[in-house]
Parts: sequence; C-alpha cells; structure tokens
Amino acid sequence: MKVINLGDSNTILNKFIAQMRDKSVQKEKMRFRTNLQRVGNVFAYELSKVLNYTPKDIRTPLGIASVPTPDNKIVVATILRAGLPLHQGILDFFDDAESAFIAAYRKYDRGDEFHINIEYCSSPDLSGKTLILADTMLATGASIEITYEKLLEDGEPDHTHLVCPIASVFAVEYLQKHLPMDKVTLWTAALDEELTSQSYIVPGLGDAGDLAYGEKI
Repeated sequence: MKVINLGDSNTILNKFIAQMRDKSVQKEKMRFRTNLQRVGNVFAYELSKVLNYTPKDIRTPLGIASVPTPDNKIVVATILRAGLPLHQGILDFFDDAESAFIAAYRKYDRGDEFHINIEYCSSPDLSGKTLILADTMLATGASIEITYEKLLEDGEPDHTHLVCPIASVFAVEYLQKHLPMDKVTLWTAALDEELTSQSYIVPGLGDAGDLAYGEKI
C-alpha cells in the first residue's frame, strides 16, 4: 500500500487540519464541518493528478480546444457519520461520481475490547472503477479493512484510494500488512505516533462525528 502524506508539504491543507485539531476552534460545529469539507476539496484535487487522462476536442464559440480530461469512473464511499463532510468535499470536485455509504462502528464487548460492526452498506457496482474510500480518522485500521472487504462484494475496483486526514502510525502499518500493496493508496494529512489503550489517536482531534454533528447517546 502506497502512503501519501500531504501534510509533509507546505500547503493550505495544514491550516484546515490545524483548525480542526484546535479545541478552541472546533467547538463551532459548522466551522469544523466546513474545514472537513475543504480538506476533502484539497484531497480530491491532489488525487486527480494520478488519474488517467485522454485529450478531448471541446467546441468553443470560436473553434476547437483539445483538453485532457479524466477517464476514470469514480465511486466515493464513506463510513457514516463523521465522513459525510469529507465525502461532500470530494464530490465537489468529482461531481459526476457515484456514491456508496457504509454504517460501521465500534461495538464494545467488554472493557476496552471491541469489534467493528457493519449494519448497512449501499454501493453501486465497483467493477473496473476507481474507489475513493473516505473516513476522517484512521485509528486501528480495522474499520477501513472490514469496510474495504465489504465493498469488494459489489465488484473489484481497478484501484482504491483511502482518504483519511488523521491517521495513526499503528493503523498505517496494520493496513500495509492486510491490504494489497499494488491496489490501494492511502492519502493522509497527518501521521500521529500514539494510540491509547482505548484506540484513540493522540494528539488526534477527538471524536470527529461528535464535533461535526453533536454527541451521540
């Protein structure tokens, strides 16, 4: 699995990530969602550079212009609920993409032990397409792995791009062992070293779903 950390470069993306992390700024839910959507915009733009392009003749009022345009058939998939603003940010650029949605969450068994439970998956046929699987936080890697395997039941994409703005080093190492090396690329903006015993990323940013939409019961 190839890993691309956009946060290693001097980019406006880092400003959005900084505001999402800042506990004095993230209290404003609308601002958090807006920043997450803008993060999706940046990832979509950068990801567009690795797609396949073919020149097309476009008729203007005065003549013909040859313009390289992407050929990939794209599906944007998101793990509910924290990924929704990120999903929209990606769709802002890939506006003709199809969408898939997965309800996956941690179900605690006892103490800090949990497994990933999937209750819902809605996806188009993925065969031969480019899959962009977006989730705001990548803590253990288990949710992404199980979601990826679930989505493959709807066809095998040519390539899968994981868009996870905040990721733990542990999760990256885990996915590199469990996902196909040549079929998956991980895009992130920050690699955090620490993962607590409860599998929370440190410094991370907290619960992205709660910050975007309010605390759940």
